[in-house]
Amino acid sequence: MAMWSGSAMKIIGIILMVTGIGLAIWGHQLSGSFGSQISQAVTGSDTDKVMTFYIAGAVSFVVGIFLFAKK
Repeated sequence: MAMWSGSAMKIIGIILMVTGIGLAIWGHQLSGSFGSQISQAVTGSDTDKVMTFYIAGAVSFVVGIFLFAKK
């Protein structure tokens, strides 16, 4: 297994951070959709799809920070 160079890991980290932010924004936009608002009014919580985008965005962002900060 070849070791990745530090600059390649930093680039992958930046890509993951940007992807994480994008997923969180996408989830936020989905939470404002008509179907999601109806579901939120009835159940009191966000839909599974919205929560999946939030969680995936957070995980991607945290892994990206880890890879970017790693020596």
